[in-house]
Amino acid sequence: MLDRIGITATSLCALHCILLPVLLPALPLLGLSFLADHAWEHVFLIMTAVLGTIALFSGFKKYHRRFYPFYLLFLGVAIYWVKHDFSESLEPLFIIAGASLIVAAHVINLKLCNSCKQCADDGCKSN
Repeated sequence: MLDRIGITATSLCALHCILLPVLLPALPLLGLSFLADHAWEHVFLIMTAVLGTIALFSGFKKYHRRFYPFYLLFLGVAIYWVKHDFSESLEPLFIIAGASLIVAAHVINLKLCNSCKQCADDGCKSN
């Protein structure tokens, strides 16, 4: 369940970042100007990273013992974090790359957990 929440949170974060330039002029009128602040983005990204780490660690500890979902998660977070250090024209590419890696980490974790659950149910031993 945590993986699904992580996928949703990451997708919403990416959508926020991609749509922000379009919605930026309307935010003060709606009382939502704080959503354009880089600090808000970093707080949300940190929360996403913490949630992702908990979800991946749960699957790692209980089922699959594979590290590569963590690598994808942390690489995605790092790419997302540095997107403001490059030109605005490259930001959408960083957003898509970072969000894709984070979502991939959760999807892979789900698949690994499900394959190990099925293996445990079948009575065979997983690697």
